[in-house]
Amino acid sequence: MITKRIIPCLDVRDGKVVKGVNFVGLKEVGDPVKLARTYYEQGADELVFLDITATHEHRDTMVHIVEQTAAQVFMPFTVGGGIRTTDDIRRILRAGADKVSLNSAAVRNPDLLQEGAGMFGDQCIVLAVDGRMRKDGSGWNVVISGGRIDTGIDAIEWIREGVRRGAGEILLTSMDADGTKKGFDLPFLKAVREAVSVPVIASGGCGALEHFYDVFAADAADAALAASLFHYNELTVGDVKEYLKEKGVPVRL
Repeated sequence: MITKRIIPCLDVRDGKVVKGVNFVGLKEVGDPVKLARTYYEQGADELVFLDITATHEHRDTMVHIVEQTAAQVFMPFTVGGGIRTTDDIRRILRAGADKVSLNSAAVRNPDLLQEGAGMFGDQCIVLAVDGRMRKDGSGWNVVISGGRIDTGIDAIEWIREGVRRGAGEILLTSMDADGTKKGFDLPFLKAVREAVSVPVIASGGCGALEHFYDVFAADAADAALAASLFHYNELTVGDVKEYLKEKGVPVRL
């Protein structure tokens, strides 16, 4: 039986981990290298590191922090933010990442997905999609540049195209749910799950143990990502896994 993964996320700005609500009101919560080590010791299945202002500020990901973090954790490690070319992908993988997360750059240059998958394997290419419900409720649009630009692109169609082009995994963030602690966006996740066959990581909105169970019980994701719950020591990764095990969800302890 395939186990469900619990993934802490480090949103990094200016070398510090930050957290906000609906992508705004960001507050510093810690050092990325120290937090990464803590989550590794707690038994996290993977780690996601997002340099959240690299794309908006038109600069590269902070490779030195990636190197320091990779030296502290011995689990799959995904890095995103400011990755625009296959040379960027190569540099991040050489710095110690196992996978790269492509978001705004993939929207602007979809060929980057197939080029990256062709050079490094689709298991290295994670298509990150930030989506927001359209005002008429008819579906979700892709939003890029850290939540600043609504592209008008239908998120489900974009995800289908991304997988056709070589994305081996989807990191789906609901901007409507992000930071609200009201639970994952199950309708959005289910729509993606029905559209593609690659693994889906749920992101945005987790605020309680029950939310982890809800997303897996609904078969809406293969992995659940959370940030503030872990950063503020409201829960540990171990707490989540013990709870899920008791509820009959397969996890790696």
